[in-house]
Amino acid sequence: MTTSSNKFYKWELLIWLWLAYFFNQGDRQIFNIALPLIKADLGLSDAQLGLVGSIFILTLGVCFPIAGIVGDVFNRKKIVGYSLLFWSAATFFTGFSFSLVHLILLRSLAVGGGEAFYAPAAYGIIGQHHQRTRALAMSIHQTSLYAGIIFSGAIGGYIAQTYGWKSTFFLYGGAGIVLAGLLFWRLQPTPVAVAATSVEENRRFIRQALAELFSKPSALLLCFAFLCLVVVNVGYTTWMPTFLHEKFQLSIAEAGFDSMFYHHVFAFIGVMSGGLLSDRLALKSPHYRLIIQCLGMLLGAPFIFGIGQASTPFLTYVYLSGFGFFRGWYESNLYASLFAVIEPRYRSSAVGLSAMFAFATASVVPFLLGYLKPTFGLANGLSTLALAYGLGALCIFVCWRYFFQKDSQLKTIEP
Repeated sequence: MTTSSNKFYKWELLIWLWLAYFFNQGDRQIFNIALPLIKADLGLSDAQLGLVGSIFILTLGVCFPIAGIVGDVFNRKKIVGYSLLFWSAATFFTGFSFSLVHLILLRSLAVGGGEAFYAPAAYGIIGQHHQRTRALAMSIHQTSLYAGIIFSGAIGGYIAQTYGWKSTFFLYGGAGIVLAGLLFWRLQPTPVAVAATSVEENRRFIRQALAELFSKPSALLLCFAFLCLVVVNVGYTTWMPTFLHEKFQLSIAEAGFDSMFYHHVFAFIGVMSGGLLSDRLALKSPHYRLIIQCLGMLLGAPFIFGIGQASTPFLTYVYLSGFGFFRGWYESNLYASLFAVIEPRYRSSAVGLSAMFAFATASVVPFLLGYLKPTFGLANGLSTLALAYGLGALCIFVCWRYFFQKDSQLKTIEP
C-alpha cells in the first residue's frame, strides 16, 4: 500500500512527527530550566551560561541551510530518524558534563547540529502529504513545541531539583533514542523532492534554491519576520525560568513550570484557532494568512514588554499568556505563508535557509542578555524584546501590501 493511497497515513505520520518534535523542543528546554543548578554545580557565570545557549543557536543557524538542501535531495524519513537518534544520544551524554567545554561540545554543537536536520525535512514531509489541510497539520505539529516545553518545565524541573540536573538529560536522551527506533519502523519512505544524480546537478539545485528565495521580496520579508520571532523566543526560553526564580524566589521546579506553562497553553489555543481560521479564510484569499500573522506580532508586542515590568507573579503570567496566544496566531501560518511563494521542490531548502538567517543572527541574544544582566537587568532585557515583534509586524505588513500577490503568482500551482 503506497503512501499516496493511504488517506489515514498522513495523520499517523503527523503523530510520529509530533512526538519527535516534542523531544526536539524538550531537549532544548531542559538545559534552560536547569541553568541555576548547572551554574552552581559547575561554577559558571551568567555570561558563560549565555554563551552555551548562543553557540547552540548559532550551530542551529549554520546547519539549517545544509539540512534544508539535504531534505530536498535525500529521503526525508531517514533524515528525521537519524536526526532524532543523534541529538538524543548527545543529550544523554550531556549528563556526564563537568565543565564549560563539555557543555559546548555536547550541548551546543552536538545537540544543536542534530536538531537542525529535523525541521526542514519534517515540514517538507508534512507539505507532501497535506495540501488542503496544510495549515491545520502544521499547527498541530507546532503544538508539540508547546507541549514539549511545558512538560520539560513541569517534569524536567522536578527531576532536576529532586535528583540533580544530570538525571534530566539521561531521561530525555534515553527516551529519544527509543522513539528514533519506532520512527524507523513506522514511517514510510518518502519520495525525494528533486532527483539529483551528480555533483553538478546538486550544485545547480542549490543555486536554483537560493535564487528562488532571494529573488522574491515577499520571501525575504517573511524570513526577516521569522528572525524577529526567533530573537524573542530564544531570549524568553533561555532566561525566563531564571527570571522567575530570582525575581519572585520560586523554586527551580516552580519557575520551570510557571515560565513555560501559561505561555504555551495559550500558544496552543492561538495556533489552533489561527490555523483553523486561516485555512478557512485562505479559500477566499491567501492574503488572510499574512493578516493573521501581522496581527499576531502587533498585538503580542505589548504583552512581551509587560513580562519584564510586572510586579507580581500573577501579572507576569497574564502577560505570558497574552504573548503566547498571539505568538500562536503568528506561528499557525509560519510556513504556510512562505510555501505560498516557494516552489514545492525548494521548500525544505527555503525552511533551512530562512532558519539559518534567523538563528545565526539571533544566536547573540542569550549571551547578550546574560552579559547585560548584572547592569541593565534581566527584566529590562526581556521587555526590550518587544521591539522585535513590532519590527516583525511591519515586515509582514509590507509583504502583504506590496509584494505577496505578485510573488505568489510566480509559483507553479500544485496539483
